[in-house]
Amino acid sequence: MAGKRISPELEAVYVISVAASLSGMHPQTLRIYERRGLIEPFRTPGGTRRYSDADLERLSLIQNLTGQGINIEGVKRIIALEEENQFLRDEVRRLRRQRKAAQETAIAATEALQETRRSLAGEILVRRDILRFPEFPR
Repeated sequence: MAGKRISPELEAVYVISVAASLSGMHPQTLRIYERRGLIEPFRTPGGTRRYSDADLERLSLIQNLTGQGINIEGVKRIIALEEENQFLRDEVRRLRRQRKAAQETAIAATEALQETRRSLAGEILVRRDILRFPEFPR
C-alpha cells in the first residue's frame, strides 16, 4: 500500500483545539498561521478546519523556526524552498525510474538484435555452403 495517498478529508482528522494541543500552540496561533499562508488545513463542507499529521509536522517546523528567531516571512520562504526541494527530489526519482526503464528496454532490444544477427549469420553460413557444394544430380 506504499505510495497510495489517502484523501485529504480522511487524512485530516484533528479539529483545531486538538491540533493546537498536540502542537503546543494556541488555536488563535493556528488561525493566524493560516491567514498568513503558512498552513492550509482541510475544510469540511461546513467550514470546520481539520488538521492532518502533515499539518502537525509543519506546525512543529514553524514553531522550531520561529523559536530560532526567524520571522513569518522567513518561515514562509523556508517552507517554499523545502517544498520546491521535495518536488525536485521526487522529479529526480521519477527521471531515474524512467531512465532505468529505457535502459532495460534498450538492453532487451540489443539482445534481440544480437540473437537475430546470430541466427542470420548461421543461415548465411548454411546457404554459403549450399552454394559452394551444390548437390550432384542423381
